[in-house]
Amino acid sequence: MRTVDEWKAALRAALKEAMRTRDTQATAALRSTMAAIDNAEAPDVSVAPAALKEGVFAGSAGGLGSGEVNRLVLTPDAVQAVVDREIQERRDAVALYTRLGKVDEASAVKAQLEVLLAL
Repeated sequence: MRTVDEWKAALRAALKEAMRTRDTQATAALRSTMAAIDNAEAPDVSVAPAALKEGVFAGSAGGLGSGEVNRLVLTPDAVQAVVDREIQERRDAVALYTRLGKVDEASAVKAQLEVLLAL
């Protein structure tokens, strides 16, 4: 099983190659997957510091860095689950487009699916 850093490195390398070769479907799939991992690392807003009422503007927290919240640390299993969810979404989309007779859309999403399966 890959570590989180290995997953991110593999995705970045694949994205760099996809952009170099101007593979739009691969680029879209890889960017979407990287964004999904970044979203999974986002902390819940309930852990954000409370806004001060006086002496600050726009509900900001007072003091340098007082509004910062550390990102969540994902496990390799959590990253694998995110990638698996991205793969399943594309499988579902291919099935739906095929059922609706939208061949072009189905082949575009299938190309994205193949990129993710190759990781």
